[in-house]
Amino acid sequence: MERLVFLFSLMALAVLHCMNTTPEFQEPVVILQIGIAVLVVVWFFYFLITRRNPPKDTLFYVFAEFSFTCVIDLVSAMEHDGFISGFMEFYQKTGEPYLGTAYAIMMCYWDGIVHFIMYLMMIQRLWNSKSYRTLGLFWAGSLFANMSVFVTGIVVGKFGSDIRPAFWLNMPFLMLPIWGAIKLFNQPKNGPTLGGYRAHYDQSFNLIWRPTDLLLVLLLLGAMAFTLFRGLVALDSPLEACTIYLRQYEPYLKDPVGYPKVMMLHFLFYMLPMLGAFIYGLVVPGCTWMPDWTVFVAGGIAQCQWAHIGASLHPRTVAPFRIPDEAFLAVLAANLLYAVIPSLIAMRCTSNTNFFLTVTKLPGMEGMPWVPDADTLVEKKHN
Repeated sequence: MERLVFLFSLMALAVLHCMNTTPEFQEPVVILQIGIAVLVVVWFFYFLITRRNPPKDTLFYVFAEFSFTCVIDLVSAMEHDGFISGFMEFYQKTGEPYLGTAYAIMMCYWDGIVHFIMYLMMIQRLWNSKSYRTLGLFWAGSLFANMSVFVTGIVVGKFGSDIRPAFWLNMPFLMLPIWGAIKLFNQPKNGPTLGGYRAHYDQSFNLIWRPTDLLLVLLLLGAMAFTLFRGLVALDSPLEACTIYLRQYEPYLKDPVGYPKVMMLHFLFYMLPMLGAFIYGLVVPGCTWMPDWTVFVAGGIAQCQWAHIGASLHPRTVAPFRIPDEAFLAVLAANLLYAVIPSLIAMRCTSNTNFFLTVTKLPGMEGMPWVPDADTLVEKKHN
């Protein structure tokens, strides 16, 4: 099935070429009407071919539909960067002109490559009755963060006074990942939900005796500080440190397109509390929500940081707003580390879930000689 979805998605090229060569299809309202019609036709196509053997999960239709639009996004990014031509000139003028910004171009690359691959992988697993829950949560976090920053940035940025009808085509891509995330969070988890002797043993160690978790907590504290600081910069804080950082390190945060400011405020008001919650989850055992939420947040931050880093380096960003040459390595390293930390947390939480399970108190557990108190065991080892 994933092969069929891949091949049918390429039909987007024919649709774009037809619209690009037909002047009647290039009016703003007509573009919206054709966009809605294409979404309906694509959904109806997959409904017909699966009627006799319907998918076990309705998210299949979302993945298949969005795979089609991934090709459009990839074509948009490549055409704006000059790699191809003859598909999207009309859309750049009368559709969504903000897709020509550096941020939107990098966003479209992510959607056209990373999301497209994820859709095909999830369709393959779904069709073969395999679990795709973890990958799905990463996708939901990624697409929701993508669209929430994108849509808000359009409205509050310099394009807010020139919103065309095609803007409303973004709404399904903002709402459906929320619905998808709710479905995925409510699906049964892949691994065990209750722990026994092994989970009890792992949870008996204090943080000081868990070096990996201790390092991750320290990284999270650094990420929280970085999030707070850049949020203050985006809010035009008069602090001297904020002024210096904005002028000498990341002037892109004040780009009038609006996307970087919106992203920093998203991080400040939403990601910052989540990072704090992850510290709590690494310190206090039995936080069963940790594996799911760390994956969801990792997807969101990975996508946002990809678009943010790429846009701050892209030639379409005006030179005064790009990363200064003197600070290039420092800013790039800080942003890459910030992007990687949530993924490291998610890998830790999903690879070994014992610390995050609800422990079943089995009779005589504390009395078992091979389940000693962890701190006592470590003290004896050092003595």
